Amino acid sequence: MTTYSFRTIAGVAALLASTSIAGAVDYAAPQSMEDGAQADMAALSNDGDVRIAYMPPATEFNYYIAIGEGVKAQAAEAGVEVFMLAPQSGSDINGQMGMIQDAITQDVDAIILSTHDEAAAAPLVKRAVEKGIAVVIVNSDIGNFPTPVHAVVGYSQRNGTHKIGEYLVDKAGGEALQVGVIEGLPGYHSTERVGGFLDGIEGSENLEVVASIAGGWNVEGGNTAGMDLLQANPDIDVLFAANDYMIMGAALAAKALGKSDLVLLGNDGDTAALEEIAGGSVTATVNTTPFVMGQIALQVTLDSLDGNFGGGFVETPTVVVDGESVLPALQDPDSLYPKPSKSY
Repeated sequence: MTTYSFRTIAGVAALLASTSIAGAVDYAAPQSMEDGAQADMAALSNDGDVRIAYMPPATEFNYYIAIGEGVKAQAAEAGVEVFMLAPQSGSDINGQMGMIQDAITQDVDAIILSTHDEAAAAPLVKRAVEKGIAVVIVNSDIGNFPTPVHAVVGYSQRNGTHKIGEYLVDKAGGEALQVGVIEGLPGYHSTERVGGFLDGIEGSENLEVVASIAGGWNVEGGNTAGMDLLQANPDIDVLFAANDYMIMGAALAAKALGKSDLVLLGNDGDTAALEEIAGGSVTATVNTTPFVMGQIALQVTLDSLDGNFGGGFVETPTVVVDGESVLPALQDPDSLYPKPSKSY
């Protein structure tokens, strides 16, 4: 297999053609994790009857279901058993901890885990690693889980939104534009996503960030934040939001205010946002390709068990999608969750 860097892929069609393939999936060369964060890869083995638990923080988030669909698809290609264990609510930390305990007692070979409480999960992860269970953290770019793990698989949030900042610079073409930013709730994810966008437009004297406020990660919060930004700063030309839900809410605010010429930029690659891009309500987003992330997480897990992965952080692909490039993604509904509302 040819190993390549996903950062070199220009468009969604090439991305999907390169990764949605039968058999093993290639991935970018792993980056070393911080000292003390890497579990011993030599302690893992494959007995030929592999069972893997995919354990997202909740089933209420479509993003994690999309990752799970990628995990499931790649497991089917490899002929291994995979099952999902997750509470319904992302706030049910105790529920997830109980499920991790259950997975350990079921003698699974590997756990692909994403959790909202790393500190609570750490003692259980430590127990799993000590039992020889491969633990792969998914949808993260933090290479220092509180206890050693075998691999981390996810997109670099700062690198992803840096791309959409660069996209805006190119789209502006030197025109003077005022920019409003809608942050998520305070924390690592918002800091990284907003920081990547700001880094992407840094040095562009024609782009001025005039205001930045929180939108709470949801459509309602994005609607409120968008309305506040546009009413307080009527000359804003661009809104960037740290996730797709908030930019979709901001799009509703722009429509209510009769502002049809705004540039609206999001992040995630949520199916609804892709459809809004196709319909012209949103300009562009960073497609973080959760289905492909799931494929890669499963492949890294198998390679870990087979002794073909040396450990580390694997960065998964991101690509900016706008009205000119969105159709290939929507025309591959098996790689999306939920499915598009219609055929494209």
